[in-house]
Amino acid sequence: MGHNQMNNFYVRRITMGIVVGLISGLISTFLADLLIGGTIITLLGGNTQPIVSLGIHLLFSALLGVGFSLVSSLKANVGDQIMNGLVYAAGQWAVVILVVIPVLNGQAPQWQPPEVILRFPALIVYLGQGVLLALGCYWIFKLADRWYGIIATEIDDIPEEGIKQRVVVLGGGFGGVTTAQQLEGLLGDDLSVHITLVSQTNHLLFTPMLAEVTAGGVEAQHISPPLRTFFRHVRVIRGEPAAINIAQNTVIIKSGTGVARILPYDHLVLAVGAVPNFFGNKNIEANAFTFKSLSDAIHIRNHVIDLLERADNEPNPIRRKALLTFVVVGAGFAGSELIGGLNDFVRGSLWYYKHLHNDEVSLILVHPGEQILPELSTKLAQYAETKMIARGVSIRGKARVTDAGQGTVTIGDEILSAETLIWTAGNLPNPVIRDIGCETDKRGAVITDDKLRVNGQLNVWGIGDCASIPDVVTGKNAPPTAQYALREAKTLAYNLHAVIHNRPPKQFRHHSQGALAVVGHQTACAEVFGMQFSGLFAWLLWRGIYLSKLPTLEKKVRVLLDWVIDVFFPRDIAYAPVVESDMTVEEVLIVGEAS
Repeated sequence: MGHNQMNNFYVRRITMGIVVGLISGLISTFLADLLIGGTIITLLGGNTQPIVSLGIHLLFSALLGVGFSLVSSLKANVGDQIMNGLVYAAGQWAVVILVVIPVLNGQAPQWQPPEVILRFPALIVYLGQGVLLALGCYWIFKLADRWYGIIATEIDDIPEEGIKQRVVVLGGGFGGVTTAQQLEGLLGDDLSVHITLVSQTNHLLFTPMLAEVTAGGVEAQHISPPLRTFFRHVRVIRGEPAAINIAQNTVIIKSGTGVARILPYDHLVLAVGAVPNFFGNKNIEANAFTFKSLSDAIHIRNHVIDLLERADNEPNPIRRKALLTFVVVGAGFAGSELIGGLNDFVRGSLWYYKHLHNDEVSLILVHPGEQILPELSTKLAQYAETKMIARGVSIRGKARVTDAGQGTVTIGDEILSAETLIWTAGNLPNPVIRDIGCETDKRGAVITDDKLRVNGQLNVWGIGDCASIPDVVTGKNAPPTAQYALREAKTLAYNLHAVIHNRPPKQFRHHSQGALAVVGHQTACAEVFGMQFSGLFAWLLWRGIYLSKLPTLEKKVRVLLDWVIDVFFPRDIAYAPVVESDMTVEEVLIVGEAS
């Protein structure tokens, strides 16, 4: 799509958004006036004069329509569109009615419960307006696209003969998605470069909030925006690499459809991440939960709820104690945040279970180091440890889990009766890259130069957990964190664009901006640009920073609403079993450049 097409695309959507927003605002206000009375108009606009208040409300309605029209997707069905409209409208009510209008009138934001209750009728109007807005955008976009073809110009068919270069990105995490997204932006309307993203899932997992899914603080789908919403031209394939042939410049992809595809490439990006490292202990591997994916978080949450249900009906106190003992191995960010969230979730759920008592619950964090959260300063790590112990978490430092069985966990020489073992103690680069013929380090990560090109290769690049990348700032290797993966991806996108256009690539260089860790019960630790924070302020900082980084407006609003609901209601203890499907390969197809 050319720049003029893009400009026209946005102009059309904005114009239609204004029209639909004004119409939905008028209709919802008219219905509210009939059902509630004329006072609702002054509440919606924040002015005692009905005409002025109506004008202010319609102005915000037009802005509401513009915003919703820009984030709406033609691919959404009516039900999803209505749900998006309700969530979007609720978020706008919180912003406009509780914050913007009071501030414009010289007041403070109206966050106190009595003030919120007073403005609750406006929420009803906004929710009705959200439904009308969703339906209006859905149908007007569909009709305009069918009659004139003026909306769906965001995706162009790429002719086979026009493709000159193919870039295949393996991995749908922060590194892979950001690389594809940034490269697409740099290419603009140049469709001669075809980008394919291969991912095991159809969504991007926002890993900093994964522990909140297990702890019931946010819904799983709210931290996992669909990959296809990020791109205009990038082709997304759900699957995983089965084999990579760098001599022939091809990748074999297996998927859940039972079909294996061979993808040719001119440039290959390895962003396949890491897998859990059990250090060769098969018993631990067979009996431990892992904590890397959305399904892992959901499985752990379901398992914990199931144990609470079983323990509530268990008459034997020894057996009940085993059911309520939870062991987490590894005290980095993942393990520390997970056990902090689990501690809040389990202890906060006990009021549902009248036969269980707080002193029967045991949460144990095992790690081999001197302190938890080694990525943070000693002062902050000690603060986090003190807070976690005060809230009932037992921390076993300088210890290792050496064995596990059904219902048992061995810590050193001590055998504990425990039904839950969660492993966050180590990772290994994805094994798919072990035998591709590239230079790797002792962990199995491909070694790259400071421009992110795999050593000895001209067209193979590596980023993230599966790559050993020199950090020219510290003189060490770049740490396997999301912060670094995002910066690596931006540099890699620039370098791919440069090499494709016969320009020199640039060196990867990044100064760490700090680190944040939440340890449960509205408590966190933060190091930001050399400054240290802890407690409630750090917790608010953690939420504010990660909410701002969460992709898409829709997901931001949904997570924000989850957090608001969490303030007023206890954690939900309902669950549905999750069934996994295995990926199999039954046949092999050759996939062309644009197929």
